[in-house]
Amino acid sequence: MSGVEFRTVGSDDADSRLDRWFRRHYPNLSHGRLEKFLRTGQVRLDGRRAKASTRIAEGQEIRVPPNVESVSKAPGPSGTGKPQSTRTTEQDAQQLRSRILYRDAAVIALNKPAGLAVQGGSGVCRHVDAMLDALQFDAVERPRLAHRLDKDTSGVLLIGRTAKATAMIAEALRHRETRKTYWAVVVGVPKPREGTIDIPLAKQRRQGRELSMESKTGKQARTGYKVVDAAGRRAAWVELSPETGRTHQLRVHLAAIGNPILGDGKYGGKEAHIPGLSNQLHLHARSIDVPMPEGNWISVSAPLPAHMTATWEFLGFADGIEATTKGI
Repeated sequence: MSGVEFRTVGSDDADSRLDRWFRRHYPNLSHGRLEKFLRTGQVRLDGRRAKASTRIAEGQEIRVPPNVESVSKAPGPSGTGKPQSTRTTEQDAQQLRSRILYRDAAVIALNKPAGLAVQGGSGVCRHVDAMLDALQFDAVERPRLAHRLDKDTSGVLLIGRTAKATAMIAEALRHRETRKTYWAVVVGVPKPREGTIDIPLAKQRRQGRELSMESKTGKQARTGYKVVDAAGRRAAWVELSPETGRTHQLRVHLAAIGNPILGDGKYGGKEAHIPGLSNQLHLHARSIDVPMPEGNWISVSAPLPAHMTATWEFLGFADGIEATTKGI
């Protein structure tokens, strides 16, 4: 077919996921469009059908459908049909660099703000993945996302500066060799005040939205939790340690035990709001410990965003932050 491309996987992309390869080389291609190409066999790996999560190796051949760029461009303002720009502005670049918590030859850790998407999607043009050129600095390779955070979750986000480092971080996360800690404010106080939530989850479509839901036939999902402090029976500061990494796992698990995360109307409904406090999601990726290619470990923590800091002060939790930080 005229216009079909056959691209050979280079060493820089070895051990990446197929969807990540497309995000790097065809940044305007939406994930939904890529999934359609995969389902219909228009994208193939060494002549065979593949999945978005398939790991690719150096030397493999990827079939790219014709006119990928044109079919994937999003409509411009007022339905003009012109693609929306994904170019990183100097202001975006400076803001992203100002949020660097840690940087070495292998990895960059960012304090991602709440409200900024990590990747593109339907109607999403401004996201971290599109801005990664701003974080290349003196490296030979373009940085890559090493893991993900929800758009409304703030906190530590890891960026691999080499294919090797990115693959190692992804592997460590997959085999649960990292230590991740989240902070959240929940409505009410969990009982018991410390424990493990073990509820399998599956993705389901509800009213046109994809949600993670409790399901006996779903994938295993486990979350360790501990109440750090409480404001009477009204709300609690909870430290969360996910043992698995399912979509929206922490949000679904806490809603399931009757203590939705403050501001999480998607899973907690009206019960997830407290008058006088911000309606933004109160979930923060506080810290992560991860092994690195040189054999050492790095440990990075991120300060709370403004809306959560205000809630900490309002509920009287602020005095406990310094003491808790010493234990990380």
